[in-house]
Amino acid sequence: MSREDLPVAPGVSLPEEEIVESASRSRGPGGQHVNKTETRVTLHWDAAGTRALRREQRARLLAALAGRLTREGLLVVRCDRFRSRARNRDAARERLAELVRRAIAPPTPRVGTRPTRGSVERRLRAKRDRAERKRRRRAPRDADA
Repeated sequence: MSREDLPVAPGVSLPEEEIVESASRSRGPGGQHVNKTETRVTLHWDAAGTRALRREQRARLLAALAGRLTREGLLVVRCDRFRSRARNRDAARERLAELVRRAIAPPTPRVGTRPTRGSVERRLRAKRDRAERKRRRRAPRDADA
């Protein structure tokens, strides 16, 4: 891991050479300063082609971030919150790390629990009520037949 790699989780870091950074003019108020400086930072990371993740991590990431990825499999993160490029760069890198961290986390297994006594009783009472309602809809049976 080089000094510039982006740490994501224990044992996982994104290599700096996989992250493409660009700067552009930011939007919003700022007077003359905003019209001449490029403080917005955009990060492009190839999520589909990365070598930083194991196969199952990459599959989880691609499924979790499917709506955020481009057709080429790039994850794009922009930040123009601050007036300084350095602060925007740090914020964009942290946002990228957080997105990847959440996406590669294995799902917590569901722990089965027993239904409560009240929920069982309510279910059985509802079944009896439905059966009774349907029984009352039937035509009366002839006593002679």
